[in-house]
Amino acid sequence: MVILAFETSAKAASTAMLRDGALVAEYFQNSGQTHSRTVMKLAQDMLENCDCTAGDVDAVAYANGPGSFTGVRIGAAAAKGFCWGRDIPCLPVSTLEAMAHNLDAAEGIVCCCMDARRQQVYNALFSVCQGSLTRLTPDRAISLEELGTELAAYDRPVFAVGDGAKLCCQSLGQTLPRLRLTPEQFCQQRASGVALAGWQAAQAGGLVSAAAVAPNYLRLSQAERERLAREQHNEGE
Repeated sequence: MVILAFETSAKAASTAMLRDGALVAEYFQNSGQTHSRTVMKLAQDMLENCDCTAGDVDAVAYANGPGSFTGVRIGAAAAKGFCWGRDIPCLPVSTLEAMAHNLDAAEGIVCCCMDARRQQVYNALFSVCQGSLTRLTPDRAISLEELGTELAAYDRPVFAVGDGAKLCCQSLGQTLPRLRLTPEQFCQQRASGVALAGWQAAQAGGLVSAAAVAPNYLRLSQAERERLAREQHNEGE
């Protein structure tokens, strides 16, 4: 089974290809260019350099959120368009779970963090032992204060990963001596993690149709929050 993977949930964009669970290629770019401009070109170049075509792809995995609202939409649209045109299934995976695969070789707690603004992070915790990941919490938006209280209960090393890892360590590092910042080469969200999470989802029957693709933002956008506030204000008059 050949899986093409897209990761566009944060500043960096990347694509990867997995064949029967083995990573074949990964193209990564953190240049600040818009994902709508880069991600499909990355995928095209990667497939060509692997002597593959779109017809060789059996399913497309993508980071389905949380993350940048625009970035997640671009990844979902890329996956949906690719799959719809060829009538192949999609594999929507949690952005947070995908980034936890960066630390499969660690021993301890993986704290996946994305900056959600307003002193909050999108977060999920995983236990990693002998190369196996176990989810400890659901994906959630949580305050740094609440996260710090939760992490203090663990007596194992805690590895912060993701584009919110530095924020997490800067805010909580002094009170949590077991909290460690993951090295840069493992800290960014990557399509290889999306591909690996997608492969596991495929083995568990997680294939869905392109028509079923729907991003998971975890919370409402600012525009939606403002609209609801206006509606509630108008109802109260």
